[in-house]
Amino acid sequence: MTKYIFVTGGVTSSLGKGIIAASLAKLLQARGFKVTIQKFDPYINIDPGTLNPYEHGECYVTEDGAETDLDLGHYERFLNVPTSQANNVTTGRIYKTVIEKERAGAFLGKTVQVVPHITDEIQHRMMLLGETGEYDIVITELGGTVGDIESLPFIEAVRQLRWKLGAHNSLVIHLTLIPYLAAAGELKTKPTQHSVKTLLEYGIQPDILVCRTEHKISTEIRKKLALFCNVNINAVVESIDAPSIYDVPLLMLKEQLDKTVIAKLKLPSKNEPDLENWKGFLGKLKNPTDEINVALVGKYVELPDAYKSIIEGFIHAGAVNECKVRVTSIAAESVTAENAADKLGDMDGVLVAPGFGARGLEGKLNAIKFVRENNIPFFGICLGMQASVIEFGRNVLGLKDANSFEMDENTPHPVINLMEEQKNITNMGGTMRLGAYDCDIKKGTKAFAIYGKTKISERHRHRYEFNNDYLAQYEAAGMIASGFNPETGLVEIVELKNHQFFVAGQFHPELKSTVANPHPLFVSFVAASLVNKKAKAKK
Repeated sequence: MTKYIFVTGGVTSSLGKGIIAASLAKLLQARGFKVTIQKFDPYINIDPGTLNPYEHGECYVTEDGAETDLDLGHYERFLNVPTSQANNVTTGRIYKTVIEKERAGAFLGKTVQVVPHITDEIQHRMMLLGETGEYDIVITELGGTVGDIESLPFIEAVRQLRWKLGAHNSLVIHLTLIPYLAAAGELKTKPTQHSVKTLLEYGIQPDILVCRTEHKISTEIRKKLALFCNVNINAVVESIDAPSIYDVPLLMLKEQLDKTVIAKLKLPSKNEPDLENWKGFLGKLKNPTDEINVALVGKYVELPDAYKSIIEGFIHAGAVNECKVRVTSIAAESVTAENAADKLGDMDGVLVAPGFGARGLEGKLNAIKFVRENNIPFFGICLGMQASVIEFGRNVLGLKDANSFEMDENTPHPVINLMEEQKNITNMGGTMRLGAYDCDIKKGTKAFAIYGKTKISERHRHRYEFNNDYLAQYEAAGMIASGFNPETGLVEIVELKNHQFFVAGQFHPELKSTVANPHPLFVSFVAASLVNKKAKAKK
């Protein structure tokens, strides 16, 4: 029978439930168990697809085209296993399903209520992955903080589901904060006690407490938490601030979180976790032999989580190259033709990030023009690729006012055009070209050298595409299309012939980079930036 683990949060948000869930999953996976993680979010949006990145951080896209919470990126990066539509559920999706059933008469005239109809639908979604028979353990992260009004139906669903599953088939891990009061020089347990008390009022006794802290938790504090929160002392787990998220699995191993979980769920004892590859990655990450400075030019740089997967992609690629990648975020709007040299001249490489809308586009064009003319390694993602096409059209091909149809519907040269299948779409949510699509790569190109094969698959999230009416002009001038969708002919990758590294993709390679499999585009871009740095040093 599949076992279920529920991860809740208390005291405050942003404690890292996703990292704790992913770290525990990594330890259990390393022991030989088949594990998956799902995220239940209490907001009423159907998904984060229409949310501003400032509201929610990046929108993570799965292989099957689901627009999901960024925590699913952590799950995939840790486990190296793809997630899907079923791994992220929101209140909006739950209510939409129940309301559609009511409209169809599925409830036979009964009054539709939060209990049992909403909580039943939540339980159904919580068990979907477990019922496939593919997993020994399903970990469910509940978004929000215990005590939030919008979280109540999820907490009640967990209470009911635990009763149905019976003893030893589920457990609740409560992630909480142990704040340090500098004036008193003490760690304080009272916020955690109150958080657990709130859970108890809802009918849930947590089995394990994971305590976020800036300082070591003493044995006395562990005893106090165990006594007043009704848990065993070995179920009080310290989660001290770590140098990186990739240290957390090893910290949880030291705290024996995986052993405690196995004992409480009465799982068969398997081998000790095999974490040699993980430790090897950490060793390279922490002991680089060189470092580079890379600029990330984007419109949401004030919030690091807006480009979370890109940042993590650089971490993975840096470890492969035994090189620390120092990322400098630069607001696209701040880059002008006059200051581009000051902002980017000392950079070893430049990445122009994805995004939507006209704000910041001119700054991205200025950045691309500078790196193109000065032979600085360039990597463009989605809108970054489209911007490279616009810049080349304007400044090399002489296509005055070349633009994307997204930014200017009256442009005389729509070198980036609205995709044909997008022209009659009015609803914005979930209607883009989403998920994994195939790409054929031309031999003899930079893209072929990077991937080492002619057929790849990458994840997408866009409405606009390269306008193939201009393709011959571009290729004659030196910007070649090195990757195409085999079914539609859509240009997936462009690159410059006479440039040390100028590669841009319509897709989002950052979404497929994991610790076990760093993405080759990131690895190659970091390597090219390192070569560029060394070449500059010799001048």
